[in-house]
Amino acid sequence: MHTLAWWPSLAVLLVASGIDLRTRRIPNWLSLPFLCSGLAVQSIHGGFPAAGRSFAGVALALVLFGIPCFLQGMGIGDLKLAVGVGAWVGPSQLFLAFVVTGMVGGVFAVGYALWRRCLGKSLDLTADLLVHFARSGLRPHDQVRLEEKQSVSIPYAPAIAIGTIFSFFAQ
Repeated sequence: MHTLAWWPSLAVLLVASGIDLRTRRIPNWLSLPFLCSGLAVQSIHGGFPAAGRSFAGVALALVLFGIPCFLQGMGIGDLKLAVGVGAWVGPSQLFLAFVVTGMVGGVFAVGYALWRRCLGKSLDLTADLLVHFARSGLRPHDQVRLEEKQSVSIPYAPAIAIGTIFSFFAQ
């Protein structure tokens, strides 16, 4: 599955990263065809077993990236991009990509907060979120939101791209 998924994944992830860095959005015209083509190509190329792996990758991406999206810790575009990656690479490679993506995203977030001189504020908001989740369960916070002008967020497509590309070399 590696060689089949390498070039489409690389191309889409590079384009998504560039767009996300510039606009803080990942457009549907990029992520949805990526998802559909991943399901189709894997199904045609590998039959039912590959289709099953592709759908399992989609399901795992929905769980792993859907929870932070539901909690408003990432945008829906990031979720759709990750689901597309899951369709192309399957669940085992997606899990590795998810772990590396999280590490890279954390490094990016700290670096970005240092660059913007808001690390203290970011850590305070993170602590507020953790306390909120401990007290009220996994419900979104009513005041800390990505859409707010004063909120500090990073474009996450580059982290997804690095995690996914790493997963190709580690498998």
